[in-house]
Amino acid sequence: MRRARVNRSQSRTEISLLLKRMALSQTAVKLCEEEATAAEESFLLKVLEGEMASREEARKARFLREAGFPVYKTFEGFDFCSVKLPPSLPKEGLLSAELVTKQQNLVLYGPVGTGKTHLATALGVAACLHSLHTRFFTAAELVVKLSEAFKEGILEKLLKNILRADLLIIDE
Repeated sequence: MRRARVNRSQSRTEISLLLKRMALSQTAVKLCEEEATAAEESFLLKVLEGEMASREEARKARFLREAGFPVYKTFEGFDFCSVKLPPSLPKEGLLSAELVTKQQNLVLYGPVGTGKTHLATALGVAACLHSLHTRFFTAAELVVKLSEAFKEGILEKLLKNILRADLLIIDE
Protein backbone atom coordinates (compact mmCIF):
# COMPACT_ATOMS: atom_id res chain seq x y z
CA MET A 1 0.00 0.00 0.00
CA ARG A 2 2.85 2.38 0.86
CA ARG A 3 4.40 1.78 -2.57
CA ALA A 4 1.12 2.74 -4.27
CA ARG A 5 1.09 6.03 -2.33
CA VAL A 6 4.68 6.75 -3.32
CA ASN A 7 3.89 6.03 -6.98
CA ARG A 8 0.81 8.24 -6.85
CA SER A 9 2.81 10.99 -5.17
CA GLN A 10 5.48 10.69 -7.85
CA SER A 11 2.76 10.65 -10.52
CA ARG A 12 1.26 13.86 -9.12
CA THR A 13 4.69 15.49 -9.05
CA GLU A 14 5.22 14.59 -12.72
CA ILE A 15 1.73 15.86 -13.58
CA SER A 16 2.49 19.12 -11.77
CA LEU A 17 5.79 19.57 -13.63
CA LEU A 18 4.16 18.91 -17.00
CA LEU A 19 1.36 21.37 -16.23
CA LYS A 20 3.96 24.02 -15.34
CA ARG A 21 5.94 23.38 -18.54
CA MET A 22 2.74 23.80 -20.54
CA ALA A 23 1.76 26.94 -18.58
CA LEU A 24 -1.44 25.33 -17.29
CA SER A 25 -3.01 25.66 -13.85
CA GLN A 26 -2.43 23.12 -11.08
CA THR A 27 -6.15 22.34 -10.78
CA ALA A 28 -5.64 18.83 -12.15
CA VAL A 29 -3.19 18.02 -9.34
CA LYS A 30 -5.70 19.12 -6.72
CA LEU A 31 -8.44 17.07 -8.38
CA CYS A 32 -6.14 14.04 -8.47
CA GLU A 33 -5.52 14.37 -4.74
CA GLU A 34 -9.21 14.75 -3.98
CA GLU A 35 -11.02 12.49 -6.43
CA ALA A 36 -8.92 10.54 -8.94
CA THR A 37 -8.13 6.86 -8.83
CA ALA A 38 -4.62 5.59 -9.54
CA ALA A 39 -5.74 4.52 -13.02
CA GLU A 40 -7.17 7.97 -13.73
CA GLU A 41 -3.96 9.66 -12.57
CA SER A 42 -1.94 7.31 -14.75
CA PHE A 43 -4.15 8.10 -17.74
CA LEU A 44 -3.85 11.86 -17.13
CA LEU A 45 -0.08 11.54 -16.90
CA LYS A 46 0.03 9.68 -20.24
CA VAL A 47 -2.18 12.33 -21.87
CA LEU A 48 0.02 15.16 -20.57
CA GLU A 49 3.22 13.38 -21.65
CA GLY A 50 1.76 12.89 -25.12
CA GLU A 51 0.73 16.54 -25.33
CA MET A 52 4.17 17.68 -24.18
CA ALA A 53 5.88 15.49 -26.78
CA SER A 54 3.53 16.82 -29.46
CA ARG A 55 4.28 20.41 -28.46
CA GLU A 56 8.03 19.76 -28.53
CA GLU A 57 7.83 18.28 -32.03
CA ALA A 58 5.71 21.21 -33.24
CA ARG A 59 8.19 23.64 -31.69
CA LYS A 60 11.14 21.99 -33.43
CA ALA A 61 9.28 22.00 -36.76
CA ARG A 62 8.47 25.70 -36.30
CA PHE A 63 12.11 26.48 -35.48
CA LEU A 64 13.25 24.63 -38.63
CA ARG A 65 10.70 26.49 -40.75
CA GLU A 66 11.55 29.92 -39.27
CA ALA A 67 15.31 29.35 -39.66
CA GLY A 68 15.06 29.75 -43.43
CA PHE A 69 17.41 26.97 -44.51
CA PRO A 70 17.72 26.68 -48.30
CA VAL A 71 17.82 22.88 -47.93
CA TYR A 72 17.60 20.48 -45.00
CA LYS A 73 21.05 19.07 -44.18
CA THR A 74 22.26 17.04 -41.23
CA PHE A 75 25.62 15.77 -40.03
CA GLU A 76 24.64 12.27 -41.13
CA GLY A 77 26.91 11.25 -43.98
CA PHE A 78 29.00 14.43 -43.73
CA ASP A 79 32.70 13.75 -44.34
CA PHE A 80 34.66 15.47 -41.58
CA CYS A 81 38.01 14.37 -43.07
CA SER A 82 38.65 17.69 -44.80
CA VAL A 83 37.46 19.78 -41.85
CA LYS A 84 39.98 21.13 -39.36
CA LEU A 85 38.36 22.12 -36.09
CA PRO A 86 40.15 24.07 -33.37
CA PRO A 87 41.23 21.97 -30.36
CA SER A 88 38.73 23.84 -28.20
CA LEU A 89 35.87 22.62 -30.41
CA PRO A 90 35.66 18.85 -30.76
CA LYS A 91 33.41 17.30 -33.40
CA GLU A 92 30.98 16.28 -30.64
CA GLY A 93 30.63 19.97 -29.72
CA LEU A 94 29.28 20.63 -33.20
CA LEU A 95 26.97 17.62 -33.22
CA SER A 96 25.39 18.56 -29.89
CA ALA A 97 25.10 22.29 -30.70
CA GLU A 98 27.27 22.93 -27.63
CA LEU A 99 28.93 25.70 -29.62
CA VAL A 100 25.63 27.58 -29.64
CA THR A 101 24.77 27.07 -25.98
CA LYS A 102 28.25 28.32 -25.03
CA GLN A 103 27.69 31.33 -27.33
CA GLN A 104 30.89 30.75 -29.28
CA ASN A 105 31.57 32.04 -32.77
CA LEU A 106 32.61 29.86 -35.67
CA VAL A 107 33.92 30.95 -39.05
CA LEU A 108 33.96 28.36 -41.83
CA TYR A 109 36.31 29.08 -44.69
CA GLY A 110 37.86 27.19 -47.55
CA PRO A 111 37.58 26.59 -51.27
CA VAL A 112 34.29 26.08 -53.09
CA GLY A 113 32.75 22.65 -52.67
CA THR A 114 34.33 21.72 -49.34
CA GLY A 115 31.03 21.52 -47.45
CA LYS A 116 30.95 24.85 -45.62
CA THR A 117 27.26 25.45 -46.35
CA HIS A 118 26.40 21.83 -45.58
CA LEU A 119 28.23 22.04 -42.25
CA ALA A 120 26.66 25.39 -41.34
CA THR A 121 23.18 24.14 -42.24
CA ALA A 122 23.66 20.88 -40.33
CA LEU A 123 24.78 22.88 -37.28
CA GLY A 124 21.67 25.05 -37.64
CA VAL A 125 19.39 22.04 -37.96
CA ALA A 126 20.99 20.48 -34.86
CA ALA A 127 20.42 23.76 -32.99
CA CYS A 128 16.74 23.79 -34.03
CA LEU A 129 16.35 20.20 -32.87
CA HIS A 130 17.77 21.32 -29.50
CA SER A 131 15.01 24.00 -29.41
CA LEU A 132 17.37 26.87 -30.17
CA HIS A 133 16.21 29.79 -32.32
CA THR A 134 18.24 29.79 -35.54
CA ARG A 135 18.32 32.09 -38.57
CA PHE A 136 20.06 31.34 -41.89
CA PHE A 137 20.86 34.01 -44.47
CA THR A 138 23.19 34.37 -47.38
CA ALA A 139 25.27 37.53 -46.99
CA ALA A 140 23.62 39.05 -50.08
CA GLU A 141 20.13 38.18 -48.83
CA LEU A 142 20.85 39.73 -45.43
CA VAL A 143 22.14 42.95 -46.98
CA VAL A 144 19.02 43.21 -49.17
CA LYS A 145 16.70 42.54 -46.21
CA LEU A 146 18.49 45.14 -44.06
CA SER A 147 18.42 47.69 -46.87
CA GLU A 148 14.71 47.13 -47.56
CA ALA A 149 13.88 47.30 -43.85
CA PHE A 150 15.79 50.57 -43.57
CA LYS A 151 13.88 52.05 -46.52
CA GLU A 152 10.55 50.89 -45.06
CA GLY A 153 11.41 52.23 -41.60
CA ILE A 154 11.30 48.81 -39.97
CA LEU A 155 15.01 48.19 -39.54
CA GLU A 156 14.78 48.08 -35.75
CA LYS A 157 12.02 45.44 -35.93
CA LEU A 158 14.08 43.28 -38.30
CA LEU A 159 17.20 43.62 -36.15
CA LYS A 160 15.24 42.60 -33.05
CA ASN A 161 13.97 39.55 -34.89
CA ILE A 162 17.44 38.59 -36.09
CA LEU A 163 19.09 39.21 -32.72
CA ARG A 164 16.51 37.01 -31.00
CA ALA A 165 18.23 34.03 -32.59
CA ASP A 166 20.50 31.83 -30.50
CA LEU A 167 22.39 31.01 -33.70
CA LEU A 168 22.84 33.31 -36.68
CA ILE A 169 24.29 31.71 -39.82
CA ILE A 170 25.50 33.97 -42.62
CA ASP A 171 26.58 32.04 -45.69
CA GLU A 172 28.61 33.43 -48.58
